[in-house]
Amino acid sequence: MNFPTQMYIDGTLTDGSATREVVNPATETAVAAVAVAGMDDVERALQAAKAAFPIWAAAPIAERQAWMRKLRDEVVANEDWLRSCVHHEMGKPWAQTEEDWDRLVASLEFYAEEIARLHDYGLADRAGTHSHRMVYEPAGVALAFLAWNFPLLNLAFKIGPAMAAGCPIIIRPSDATPISAYAVGALCEKIGLPNGVVQILSTESYAVADALTASAIPQVITLIGSTKTGQHIMRTGATSIKRYSMELGGNAPVLIFEDADLDLAADIVTGVKFSNAGQICVSPNRVFVAEAVRDAFTEKVVERAKAAKVGFDKDTDITTGPVIDGRAWTRLQGLVDDAVSEGATLLAGGDRPASLNAGHYFAPTVLTDVTEAMAVYREETFGPIVSIVPFDAKADLLRMANDCEEGGLTAYIFTRNLARAEHYAARLRYGEIQINGVKYDIDLPHGGIGQSGIGHDCSSLALHDYLVQKRITRALDTTTFGGLNP
Repeated sequence: MNFPTQMYIDGTLTDGSATREVVNPATETAVAAVAVAGMDDVERALQAAKAAFPIWAAAPIAERQAWMRKLRDEVVANEDWLRSCVHHEMGKPWAQTEEDWDRLVASLEFYAEEIARLHDYGLADRAGTHSHRMVYEPAGVALAFLAWNFPLLNLAFKIGPAMAAGCPIIIRPSDATPISAYAVGALCEKIGLPNGVVQILSTESYAVADALTASAIPQVITLIGSTKTGQHIMRTGATSIKRYSMELGGNAPVLIFEDADLDLAADIVTGVKFSNAGQICVSPNRVFVAEAVRDAFTEKVVERAKAAKVGFDKDTDITTGPVIDGRAWTRLQGLVDDAVSEGATLLAGGDRPASLNAGHYFAPTVLTDVTEAMAVYREETFGPIVSIVPFDAKADLLRMANDCEEGGLTAYIFTRNLARAEHYAARLRYGEIQINGVKYDIDLPHGGIGQSGIGHDCSSLALHDYLVQKRITRALDTTTFGGLNP
């Protein structure tokens, strides 16, 4: 497989100041040696985006739409190549790479259409002396920092609304998974996208990444990553006034009541928890289960954990691939060991699968009797560990579910009692409440509350993160100057 290795800056594929090997965590072997950016590359990207802004911002919507659709057509035509990049750079099971690719297609389609549905609007004047219009304009150059867990999906959430809004965008993929982003850069060059509209560069240097953030050129900084990273970027970006859109950490609670459909709950919990090796920001972390159904639910989860297929094989229906690297694996092992030492019961997994001698695989794991004192309860696990927390009628369930240092991104409720579901949904401090199911798509808002982020990905709300509003007021009688102090 021919994997892309060059950055995309100012309309051209380019080598960097150095290279870095990207290692497939499933095989622990290098996939490719990719270009990484130095300070000179960052400055070129910033200046190219700055020069492109007045041109791209002024381009008619139809022109922007045409370029987005050209890129979409190339993404469709190169599906196997793009998915292979994701498959090999992070060891993601082949079937699960489809979501990454599909969201990029969907984003380019949706935002090309959504920008045309956005219209200026008028405001009433109390005195009747003036007319007022609110108009939308591109906010400026955008800078996007991407997480490694969904290399194409995360890129899709940023490139679609930025291009549609008229904002040139500099994309910095994770240094762990830059290959699929570089592939998108190659497609941008292939279609002849105007210089500076999209730039894609990776760097493993904190100083180089901070130079992007600290520059006064970006007007919008957007991130998918941890709360800690978001805080760092905001501190570093405080050299100038900027807009922020960030999807950050979470510690998703699941509330399973005694009247829940336990098979449905078990399917969703394990489906989201074991897919992508649990490396999903909305993955269920603390599974609160009513004592009356604790044993029945736990049995169903253990059954699914033991049936999960772990590995890296394009021709096999794999449930769970590897975690991203050895450091992540060691952290998960530490969380399990800590929980067991504090009184949790390990019912499945907890270590490397016996059949796999290489790769950073962590077996689908089930812990029960988890308590608030344990690290696996307090931290976002970002791995295939289901932590079951039994509760009874005396438990302060809302307090426990809302007690989340990372902030509130997603919460799940399983009950047949609609009044109960709505009661808890209204009181859970999370940006998304999923009741008896789970649904995500490009047209559905995705965002958190508090320490889980600012702004939104997906839907028209994401488009607004890249736009500013301007009021244009005109006096109806030019002989008067109402509203001005003498």
